[in-house]
Amino acid sequence: MIFELLRLSIDITDEDFNEIYPEHIRALARKHWTPVAVAKTASEFLVARRGTRVLDIGSGAGKFCMIGAANTKGHFTGIEQRPELVELSKKLSASYGLPNTDFIHANVTSIRFRDYDAFYLYNPFQENIDVRHRIDETVRLSTELYDAYSIHTINQLSTLPSGARLATYWTPSAVVPANFKLVDTLYKGNLNLWEKW
Repeated sequence: MIFELLRLSIDITDEDFNEIYPEHIRALARKHWTPVAVAKTASEFLVARRGTRVLDIGSGAGKFCMIGAANTKGHFTGIEQRPELVELSKKLSASYGLPNTDFIHANVTSIRFRDYDAFYLYNPFQENIDVRHRIDETVRLSTELYDAYSIHTINQLSTLPSGARLATYWTPSAVVPANFKLVDTLYKGNLNLWEKW
C-alpha cells in the first residue's frame, strides 16, 4: 500500500513508511534513513529522464532507493557494506514489486561512478568519525577511512561528464568537487542539489 501511495504522489509519513522494517531497523530511521519527503524531492531532481541510473552511496536499509524507484522512472542502485542491510533491501524491493532497484554489497572504492548518471549522498562516511551513532559493530570505522572514502568520492565525481547530477543531504560540501555547481538548496539548507558543468 505504501508504494502505491507513492506512485500516486500521495504524501505518507516516515512513521508509516518505516513500518515496513523490522523493529531494530526502524529504531535507526531518525538518524540514518532519509525522510520520505527528502527522498521524493532528491529523486525527482536526480532522474532527469526515464532510465536514469542513480547510485545511492551507503544505502543502508534501502529507503531512498525504494522511494526513488516508486516515485520516478529511474533505476536506483544502492551500495552498502553491511550484508544484512543489503539482503533486507533486496527482500523488501522484491516483495513490494520494485524491479527498478538493485542493491550491492560493496565498498565505495570498488564502484565505477561512470556506470551511473546521478548520485545520492546522505553523509555516508560520517559514521567513521561519529562512532556514538554507529549502526552496528560489523564494519571497521576510522578517521582514515573517512578521509579515504571522501577523497575517492571527490575524485570519481570530478571525472564525470557534464550534466551529471548529485544530491547531498546533511553532507559537507567539502566532498563535492569544484566542477559541480549548486542548483538549489532545500530543507533548511540540508538538501543540496548539484550539477556537473
